[in-house]
Amino acid sequence: MRILDKYILKSFLAPFFAAFFIVLFVLVMQFLWFAFDDIAGKGIDIFYILKFLAYTCLQVTPTALPIGVLLSSIMALGNLSEKYEMAAVKSAGISLKRFMRPLIFLTLFISAINFLFLNNIYPYASLKQRNLLFNMKKQKPSLALIEGTFNTEIPGYSIYFDKKYGEKNNLLQNVKIYDLRGGKKNDICITAKKGQITTQEGSKYMTLNLTDGHYYEDHTASQKSRNKKENMPASAAKFDSYKVNIDISSFNDNNLDLEKYKTHYMMLSVKQLAHQSDTLKANYDSYLKNKASNFYIRNNAKELYKKPDSLLPSKIKKDILENFNLKSQISITKKALAKIKKPIRSIQVYKDSYKTKRKILNLYDFEFHYRLAFSLSCLLLFFIGAPLGSLIRKGGFGLPMVLAILIFVVYFFVNSLGRNIAEESSISATFGGWFASMILLPFAFLLTKRATKGIGLVNFDRFTLPIQHFLHRFKKKQPTR
Repeated sequence: MRILDKYILKSFLAPFFAAFFIVLFVLVMQFLWFAFDDIAGKGIDIFYILKFLAYTCLQVTPTALPIGVLLSSIMALGNLSEKYEMAAVKSAGISLKRFMRPLIFLTLFISAINFLFLNNIYPYASLKQRNLLFNMKKQKPSLALIEGTFNTEIPGYSIYFDKKYGEKNNLLQNVKIYDLRGGKKNDICITAKKGQITTQEGSKYMTLNLTDGHYYEDHTASQKSRNKKENMPASAAKFDSYKVNIDISSFNDNNLDLEKYKTHYMMLSVKQLAHQSDTLKANYDSYLKNKASNFYIRNNAKELYKKPDSLLPSKIKKDILENFNLKSQISITKKALAKIKKPIRSIQVYKDSYKTKRKILNLYDFEFHYRLAFSLSCLLLFFIGAPLGSLIRKGGFGLPMVLAILIFVVYFFVNSLGRNIAEESSISATFGGWFASMILLPFAFLLTKRATKGIGLVNFDRFTLPIQHFLHRFKKKQPTR
């Protein structure tokens, strides 16, 4: 039996590693594609790009493991069934449960590894990757002035020139500079026939030495008096040489290793999530209690209780307004509306705050249960993929790949649905975290039961046999000799 177990494990592990690394590569490239617009063209060192890819690889590993288990289980069992090796095993008196036992233990081991990733490595990778991505988004574009277009990468300036030449490629021709500092809109314009860029190493300034140009400044925007606007609308000056010092320190001071976000729910372990959830729950309950107390006091709610009146006249009507004349009724109604508008406005003001705090609490609770449920998704998807592979009797990357993608898309969609409705408090966060597993568990049980009994994926005889019996009645009976 040990030889059979080794053969089964070998048949499973070969497609598992192939599928795992293929899925891992696809997920990393997909994430890089979405982040490409935020990090491209900013002169970021290749070391940080590789660092970002490494953290992304660690972050998507818990997602790639269940897909690899699902695909490899379909491929392994499908390949064994296609080659009639499953039939040979069954004819030897070995049941499907005994046949799958080494794979079940292996899948449990993979689930344990997945939990360790989700609890330890995934939070660390999320912390590093998300902070690195945030810092790269803030990174200023690389200081590369392009000829024939307005360069707006430098804060506060818009620089244009026709041509860049020279040995160091620092000589400019037909330069035009707009000074936009202080919220100005093209109020200062400097033009020159020639220019030269000089920057000392380590300096935070770039100097533009301009030759043979003009300086224009519009003063109308800064003057409030109409007479001053008419008397001095603008000023102009001609120069032979002029220096413009531009601060470029923002291109050098960005620390990509800075960690600003540390308490996001994706960056915490399961134990930290539980502690943070308890803290948020206590703060949320205290917040609701204080708001309810303030609302009760501010609106004089204690005066709304009925007080027994022993001197109640018998002539008073049940409808309070009918005891007053029309003018008094209008006055009472207006005062009542004015009083009720204030608490309604207060509720509307704090409604978004209530919802936001509740959503944050739901996300931490959901993430706690999602980590536990997703670590067991390897085992759940194995009990879907293994019997499905034995039923379809097809190996290779063709049909099993299609089925694996469809099943995981359904799992991912149901899981996202559970997350969204749990976030909106439509269901509990506990139920939302286990929602996808609870939906797919009956299908895993059904497929395993049919594969154990040797029943096909769809029993067509159940539909065709009644039709065959019905048509058999109309056949003519042959005469006997």
